[in-house]
Amino acid sequence: MKDNSLTESQKEFLSAAYNCIIVLQSFIEKYADYALSIGETEIAEVLQAVKIRGAQSFREALQLLRILHFSIWKSGNYHNTLGRFDQYMYPYYIEDIRNGILTEDEAFDLLEEFFLTCNKDSDLYPGMQQGDNGQSLVLGGRSINGGYLFNDLSRMCLKASYELELIDPKINIRVDKDTPAEIYELGSQLTKIGLGFPQYSNDDIVIPGLIRKGYSKEDATNYVVAACWEFIIPGVAMDIPNIGALSLIDCVKDCMEKLKDCSDYQAFYDLVEKEMVHRLDLICEEERNLYLIPAPMMSLLMDGTIERACDISEGSKYNNYGIHGTGIATAADSLAAIRKYYFEEHSIDYESWMKALKDDFSQEKELQHKLRCDAPKMGQDDDYVDLIAKDLLNSFDKALENRVNERGGIYRAGTGTAMYYIFHATELGATPDGRNASEKIPANYSPSLFIKQKGPMSVIKSFTKPDLQNTINGGPLTLEFDQSVFRNEESVAKLGMLVRTFITLGGHQLQLNTVCKEKLLDAKKHPENYRNLIVRVWGWSGYFVELEECYQDHVINRIEFGL
Repeated sequence: MKDNSLTESQKEFLSAAYNCIIVLQSFIEKYADYALSIGETEIAEVLQAVKIRGAQSFREALQLLRILHFSIWKSGNYHNTLGRFDQYMYPYYIEDIRNGILTEDEAFDLLEEFFLTCNKDSDLYPGMQQGDNGQSLVLGGRSINGGYLFNDLSRMCLKASYELELIDPKINIRVDKDTPAEIYELGSQLTKIGLGFPQYSNDDIVIPGLIRKGYSKEDATNYVVAACWEFIIPGVAMDIPNIGALSLIDCVKDCMEKLKDCSDYQAFYDLVEKEMVHRLDLICEEERNLYLIPAPMMSLLMDGTIERACDISEGSKYNNYGIHGTGIATAADSLAAIRKYYFEEHSIDYESWMKALKDDFSQEKELQHKLRCDAPKMGQDDDYVDLIAKDLLNSFDKALENRVNERGGIYRAGTGTAMYYIFHATELGATPDGRNASEKIPANYSPSLFIKQKGPMSVIKSFTKPDLQNTINGGPLTLEFDQSVFRNEESVAKLGMLVRTFITLGGHQLQLNTVCKEKLLDAKKHPENYRNLIVRVWGWSGYFVELEECYQDHVINRIEFGL
């Protein structure tokens, strides 16, 4: 029966959504026919079943998920995470186990086969590199009633990744202060073999932070991470968590010309805050009048789109934008040096500092040494600079308050950088912390690349002092560990304890890389010998030899810690 109340636009959308279903069934039919032609009758039966009635078993659910995910890619919608895989797949898994349809070993084999397919045809995704493709899944986390949801399938996912040693799917684990130590140790086994994941997200910080930004408790509790780290809500949100990026360190540097006009540190910091607001004004204005390409295939998987007869590109329950913040440590270190040496000790004068920045410290090596080696640095557990970082992130969040985008959504500040840590560093020039123009800034929420390290615990203490519920767009602290530290199982347990400490102290996200600098340098010279060498880039894991040189060099130059 025709509904005469529908507009032409609504009719067009419903027709497109219907056609997607028909085309998808035809697509499945072709695979079923091919399976029959080569004698794979069992595969053909599974395909025919999911084509007609959907999934009713673990195997069918895995098959249908692969088809849907691949089809969304091919319909032009990228960065589609696999979400809370262990939650929506668990009912199929446990029902098959209880009814004797599958043994645990058989279910595990099917899971590994699914993981293998995530590493096929990924060149069809036009990301930065292979691996930057959105194939992230989330394990564990709390229910709305407070129960911890890590289950047997969650453990299977970690075991499958451990055995296969492939870049996809990327594993994310939701944890909190009460998460059992066993789960941190299971995750640390993956870190040990150098996959660059799991990434950890802290429910104790993330859920309240999302609620603070207007998400309901039910939706906030169901959060997942997007392709890298950005927090999104499946089914009910058309959030765009990477709409732009603010260079925090450039805000500081741009105010240096006015340093001589400031009577005290607070006056200078006020200028930095005003510059942040100005730049955010520009970013928000640039992103007005966005046109999102209609996505009927994606719309089929979102809540309420069919009932509203409205494509997901037109919006959903939440329509929020996220803005990354780059160079937090470089900015905090610069402000700490300005406060200490210009306003308090008066040991660096305005003219010397400005000349050093303009000529890239070419004639001011003693001054540069003081700034690089003696000045307070975020990551050394020094309140002097760490509380400046806390102020910066609170100012970032405050500068986005009361802003409403054209879709009625709000803006979320974040500590992630995406690829902007390369882009912004290239345009930056020398900075007040003693960094040369040619040096990169840290990726995400991490210390400067040249600080004197005092060990990972000092970094964790520094980077858990800010109010991280305020920067709820996400962005992990990234730590690199030398491969040599994993000599025995005791080191794995120690790493698990370190992660747990980060969560207990109030960290929001953490990702770990296991690297060997000598191996990375050799891989640049002889890539043919290191085709399977995996590293964490900014929020995804990729094959080192396939990365652009600027990303390779950044990974090589990051600080390596021991345990």
